[in-house]
Amino acid sequence: MQFTQTLWTNIENIYQAILALPFNQELMSGTLAREKFEFYIYQDSLYLADFGRALGVLGSRSATAERMLDFWQFAQNAIVVERALHEGYIKKFNITSQAKRSPACSFYTNFLLATATHRSYEEGIAGVLPCFWIYREVGNHIYAQAAPNNPYQDWIDTYASEEFSQAVDKAIAITDEVAEHASPSARELMVEAFITSSRLEWMFWDSAYRMEQWQP
Repeated sequence: MQFTQTLWTNIENIYQAILALPFNQELMSGTLAREKFEFYIYQDSLYLADFGRALGVLGSRSATAERMLDFWQFAQNAIVVERALHEGYIKKFNITSQAKRSPACSFYTNFLLATATHRSYEEGIAGVLPCFWIYREVGNHIYAQAAPNNPYQDWIDTYASEEFSQAVDKAIAITDEVAEHASPSARELMVEAFITSSRLEWMFWDSAYRMEQWQP
């Protein structure tokens, strides 16, 4: 069994909980309230900037030129492709929010940057993988069952696309390659980082549905 298969087995219950979230159920049916999607898109645009930074850090920590280029390409794709999606919806919905990062967004981005920068290279790679992998699986699941004329079809198509899937496959292959040469203790830490990021994925979507604000 590949190491990443073990990773996924460890978060299967989290993934099922993500699919069951009201945000994703209503996005799939096309009934998600626009203000909730707007909140999500704006927070996701804030998240994306730091996700790109975390990928860039991992690129700079890579031992080979090939891996450096892989992570910098991931960062470029995240910024160019996904930002275009965000900007499209921001323009379409005339989103002018200047809100601060939500608690969940702050928690997630701080975890990714701290892990990529201050923890082991192996942990950093495992920490960014859920954003690739879970989004593909959620995108494919929603794509297969989405209501016709879904107002969020552009979002669905982006994460169910072949181009995105190819990037996910590469990220998975890199994780397996790194794990193959890691010590047992390093692999345990990779599992922990992967599980934590997966839980933060759940928190991010749940927070968007509730339009979470800092309290007090």
